[in-house]
Amino acid sequence: MSALLELENVSRTYGGGLFSRRQVMAVNDVSLRLEEGRPEIFTVVGESGSGKTTLARMILNMVPPSAGTIRFQGTDLATVRAAAERLAFMRKVQPIFQNPFEAFNPMKRVDRYLFATARRMADVQGDAAITEAADAALKSVGLSLAEVRGRFPHQLSGGQLQRVAIARALISRPALLVADEPVSMIDASLRASIVNLLRELRDRNGLTIIYITHDLATAYYVSDRIIIMRRGSVVESGDARTVLDNPQHPYSQLLKSSVLSPEVPTGVSHA
Repeated sequence: MSALLELENVSRTYGGGLFSRRQVMAVNDVSLRLEEGRPEIFTVVGESGSGKTTLARMILNMVPPSAGTIRFQGTDLATVRAAAERLAFMRKVQPIFQNPFEAFNPMKRVDRYLFATARRMADVQGDAAITEAADAALKSVGLSLAEVRGRFPHQLSGGQLQRVAIARALISRPALLVADEPVSMIDASLRASIVNLLRELRDRNGLTIIYITHDLATAYYVSDRIIIMRRGSVVESGDARTVLDNPQHPYSQLLKSSVLSPEVPTGVSHA
């Protein structure tokens, strides 16, 4: 089976330049492989400063690794430089960010974002086709164009706006979503709906999702496979249930013990 995404000995160092000799190893020698044609939710768990967001940014080709290689569908991301190549990559690998209210200009209506994405990222032409593409993407996340048309971000709840962000990411029919703490800024009563939606997209759309989180309880219920990061390094990896039911590394054990009474968020069922 060919690799959808492959990281080989990837590291990212900051500092050590002209004005500072101190180097910080944000990500240290991380390797992982996601298979083409095997949709899954691959979760990266770690506390603040663990390197998980830096890892996500490298996978999204927003920052290059200092060492190692990242390949998406066999292409080394270091070679993806021309505008057309970057656009093709962005169509296949889409981000979902932590705070949906920061992902949208507060002065711009959210339907305008969807229309622009359909036109540029999916190369949809004609007003009718663009409208249809936006509506179809919204319906796939439990909304409709009628519900959001003409509305500004502040006129939607955090849960609704995050669904719009996910719909926007789906318009280009990506193969991989990279979701960085997608429920941490959403009201607790609405988090379950987003978690369940991601699982539905894995199953219904055949999507692979990299799910970045610090929340061990949510990770248990959403994940197929998991890595646990500490200070830039992977300390434990494997099947999510195996790792989280019986963690072997002392840091993983500490994380589990810190979740005093892990409860399934309302509306989340076991995978």
